Amino acid sequence: MNPTETAVASLPPEIVVLDQDIISKYVTDFRQLYSGRTYAVLRPRSVEEVQLIASTLLKHRVPIVPQGGNTSYCTAATPDRSGSEVVVSLERLNKVREVDAGNLSMTVDAGCILSTLHEAAFDKDLLFPLSLGSQQSCQIGGNISTNAGGIAVIKYGMTRDIVLGLEVVLPDGSLLTDLSPLRKNNSGYDVKQLFIGAEGTLGIITGASLKLARKPRTIVTAFLAIADVSELPKLLDRAQRFTGESITSFEYISRNSLELLIAKRTSLRHPLAAPSEHYVLLEAATSSHLLDIKGALDALLEELMIEGLVVDGAVASSEEQRNHFWHLRENIPEGEVLNGGSVKHDISIRTSRLGTFIEQASQLVLSNAPDSILSIYGHVGDGNVHFNVVPPANAVPSEFKKKFELTVSPLIYDLVASTGGSFSAEYGIGRVKLHLLAKYGNATKVATMKKIKDALDPTGYMNPGKVVAPS
Repeated sequence: MNPTETAVASLPPEIVVLDQDIISKYVTDFRQLYSGRTYAVLRPRSVEEVQLIASTLLKHRVPIVPQGGNTSYCTAATPDRSGSEVVVSLERLNKVREVDAGNLSMTVDAGCILSTLHEAAFDKDLLFPLSLGSQQSCQIGGNISTNAGGIAVIKYGMTRDIVLGLEVVLPDGSLLTDLSPLRKNNSGYDVKQLFIGAEGTLGIITGASLKLARKPRTIVTAFLAIADVSELPKLLDRAQRFTGESITSFEYISRNSLELLIAKRTSLRHPLAAPSEHYVLLEAATSSHLLDIKGALDALLEELMIEGLVVDGAVASSEEQRNHFWHLRENIPEGEVLNGGSVKHDISIRTSRLGTFIEQASQLVLSNAPDSILSIYGHVGDGNVHFNVVPPANAVPSEFKKKFELTVSPLIYDLVASTGGSFSAEYGIGRVKLHLLAKYGNATKVATMKKIKDALDPTGYMNPGKVVAPS
């Protein structure tokens, strides 16, 4: 037997999957752009079994690929094609260990589905604020490992901001237990932060303590047609001031993005009477029964329409209408897939420069690839723009995307860098953005990351080839 077979054979058979038909779903990334190979998938039932796996595979020099819900956009949870790496799925570690309503915190296993945590908080009249389009399948361990963003960052921050404590199995099998749900604990290095956004390259997250918020009593949602994309920063500022910082989501949707979806999903209806080039989906919420955010938002919209900044709009009058607004926004990526897929640029820009960037980047693309279809949307309230490009109808999608990535994408990233932005707002690095990190990343930071990797994982067997380029 080879080292992989020997290592796997020494583990409890109840946690080992060898059937390649079952394994197939674990070795292809979420976007189906990359397929790897593995001899086995390991599905531990406890933290102790994760420790056993780590120590055993290290002993036999077998690389590990930790995997949550396998929803990474950057192939961070996908094994390579050598077949030498073993996938460790956290799906069976799925218990909510504690909900402490008085402390506004919960402690959970890493394999919990995100929507399950929403339900657990809701049952206690609370809110777990991380919200993503993939929340029915993504796991909280993966969310933490990628420092996921989502639609409510403007109010609650990135995943990093809602993690109070972590439990992590280190590459040698030892257990780092730092699950205390304290908000103040200034007792040395905040070691847990190393593992947030590390994409499983420093250890396997098995548990987390997380912040909760009080469940909103009032939610107001509006779908607006705006006159000029350059006014996005001003609109956001006005919305925050009128509602007393109660804005929880501020999403931009371009006309192309919406129409790509509606053209393929004819059962969906347009939210407004007439089309517009630019839309904003805005939501405000409060847990107070005294604050009238509905009145504040109505006053804001009346003023913006008088000024001509908003040309049309609808405020959701029912939960059904609110859900329809959000269904449109959350399925924009599906619209791209149904039209041949897209070249994705997960961009982060200062909110003050958003409108200018969108205008400049759009002109850059249309000058260099005039047949391209721009699909621009995103969480612009926190500066995150998904600046995506869809192939024209007469193009071969795979050929178009390959050429665009080689010729035009570098120009977009150069523009991002010149404005002080980031090429990776929320998707992470994985293996597919290593070249971008090498080109645009801060050299000292990248060198420091390598030192941390070498210190915690000296053999380099923990999710190799992701985030930190191999030596």
